[in-house]
Amino acid sequence: MSIKRTDLNLLIYFDALLRERNVTRAADQLGITQPAMSNSLRRLRELFGDPLLIRTSEGMSPTERALELQPMVRDILAKVELAVQPQTEFDAASAKRMFRIMASDYAESTLLPPLLTTLTAAAPGITLDILNPSDVTLQDVEQGRVDMLLNRFDDMPQSFHQVTVWEDDFSCLLSRENPLLAGFNLDNYLLGRHVWVSKTGMGVGVGMNPQDAQRLGWVDESLKKLGKTRNITVFTRHYQVAALLAQQPDLMVTVPSRLANLQRTNPTVAIMPPPFEIPAFELKMAWSPLLQHNPAHQWMRRLVLETGRAINHKSAGET
Repeated sequence: MSIKRTDLNLLIYFDALLRERNVTRAADQLGITQPAMSNSLRRLRELFGDPLLIRTSEGMSPTERALELQPMVRDILAKVELAVQPQTEFDAASAKRMFRIMASDYAESTLLPPLLTTLTAAAPGITLDILNPSDVTLQDVEQGRVDMLLNRFDDMPQSFHQVTVWEDDFSCLLSRENPLLAGFNLDNYLLGRHVWVSKTGMGVGVGMNPQDAQRLGWVDESLKKLGKTRNITVFTRHYQVAALLAQQPDLMVTVPSRLANLQRTNPTVAIMPPPFEIPAFELKMAWSPLLQHNPAHQWMRRLVLETGRAINHKSAGET
């Protein structure tokens, strides 16, 4: 039977009947007469081709088909109720909800700590569930199961919304005991043993090929334009691990400057500008079109962007 010829009010009657398992009580709950509810039960039986409720010594008992239908009907009614509710302003101070955010290790280290500080003060009832890129698929985001993505993206479905949080360049981290630190130039850079670190996009990562400069990313593509390659000793997908490895006297790492600056009070490492030009990149926030007009989601996106601007302003003041 076509849905166009189905009285969708029957789903409301079905829900009441399955909850009450009594025609009279279900009628009272909906404010209709007992004969009207009995007529609705008859029509429901015709619609689904099943008795749905059977009279037993213990009262009305649902059939297997009725129990199968109950959660589906309840879900449909809940979504309809949500859809017809008037849009209200999101009250962050009293809100109790969770935001699921896929964040790269870079975004997690640089953006999330100050974001959490602001959240604690402005919205203490909000919880964040931070997911790794390997935890999430594009389908998860498209269907709204993940609220937003914070990462660098080579490509993104055109249906997704996205905005730039900030732009960043690169810095080199190396131990103050590294002999190559004196007169740090391109020749010394190329003599060093390097830690490669990156994880863009989503999904499970794959092994790296040191000869594939394009897949290695911005740093190695920039060196390739100069006809140079670096000696990569360690491949990692975690920026904090790379920063720790940079403390080794024979290793160096080239990372985004905002992440390198987290080590500015570390007396064991030096932060140096790369001795060659590396293009800047953008940290982006992306989300599903399903969440574009959600008031809570709009509030959270504004907070992320405001936090990013504050970090940008602070970084500009430090340079």
